[in-house]
Amino acid sequence: MPSTPLPQPRQPVQQASSRLLLLMAIACGLCAGCNYINQPLLHSIAHSLQVTEAQAAYSVTISQLSYAGGLLLLVPLGDLLDRRGLVVGLMVLAAAGLLLCAVTGQIALFWFGSAIAGVFSVAAQVLVPMVTLLVAPQQAGRAVGILMTGLLIGIQSARSVAGILSGTAGWQSVYTLTAVLMLLVAAALWKLLPTPAALGAAAATGRTGYGAAMRSMGQLLVAEPRLRSRTLMGAFSFASLSVLFSTMALLLGKAPHHLSDMGIGLISLVGVASALVAKPVGQRADRGQEPATSLAFGLVLVAIWPLMWLSTRSITAFGVGLLVLGVCIAAIHISNQSVIFRLAAASRSRANALYMTGYFLGASAGSALGVVAWDAGGWPAVCWLGLLLALGALAATGYDRRLARQQPAMG
Repeated sequence: MPSTPLPQPRQPVQQASSRLLLLMAIACGLCAGCNYINQPLLHSIAHSLQVTEAQAAYSVTISQLSYAGGLLLLVPLGDLLDRRGLVVGLMVLAAAGLLLCAVTGQIALFWFGSAIAGVFSVAAQVLVPMVTLLVAPQQAGRAVGILMTGLLIGIQSARSVAGILSGTAGWQSVYTLTAVLMLLVAAALWKLLPTPAALGAAAATGRTGYGAAMRSMGQLLVAEPRLRSRTLMGAFSFASLSVLFSTMALLLGKAPHHLSDMGIGLISLVGVASALVAKPVGQRADRGQEPATSLAFGLVLVAIWPLMWLSTRSITAFGVGLLVLGVCIAAIHISNQSVIFRLAAASRSRANALYMTGYFLGASAGSALGVVAWDAGGWPAVCWLGLLLALGALAATGYDRRLARQQPAMG
């Protein structure tokens, strides 16, 4: 039996302007990207802080675990509080964590700053369900696609810009600039985002509290099998990509490639093209084509990992593999969110919190296991791990297709 959502006033549709959608997309890109700026900088961070590369690489896992924690504990507040104030407050705190990373000379404080930035950068995942309240229902997939375009460009370009900027101004400048941009965008969002009164919703009611919201999340997960299947798909697919993210600097910085931070950043630019699939996939989602989209890109995700094996000798193979992996994960992710927002229309933030928590727990596991695989067997072990996780995503896709046939009304 489906769980009863927490009482909430009806949310009237508000048409978001193109300027507001663009600003929200930029905010999503900054928030998501700030957790990836360390990936091409691991050599420089390790040298500057006088630690091993493995210790520097732990910051990747710390960022993603912290992000997952913020998703689980903070994103549900989007169903309870003024979303505008919540988003802005989270972004300001994330900027504080980034500034700590920029000024510290100790690895422990760098890890702590990474954790702070990770926890509070979940503002992006408050904005994504919020945008579905600002457009007509039949345009929700397109609007989510626009924000996801910004988010994916942020993730992919973060590594590129970080590597290039580090090569010219030092790795600390990457963190400082990201923090400043975060604060500027937060100020703009405060001015342009609608207030609770404009949305027709109170910030919170006496009947609804944080404890009740957290309890309802467990009920929601039990009641919605496709929330579970789509979360598994997201977790396995992003884990597969994160295996690559956490080891790319280790591969490309050594023989035979010997790339600098700037070189790694330039190679990462090919991944930006993956964001171009976000809008068309969102439009397909509006037409109810998520199952076919997920299966097609799940198969490609599995097929691309054998090509990645050649990356020890070929930069071209690495670039093609990075592009295809990014496209697959973007398509699967947007399809997942389109399904989930329809399953839990009155509990969008909580449903998204559950999904994104699983998504980034998968990423954290993939990052950690990727480093372990690298230490154990180098790049071949990394590729085997990526392939295994891609097969897990494909299995979850099959499970979801079976559920979709059993619940046709759910899309």
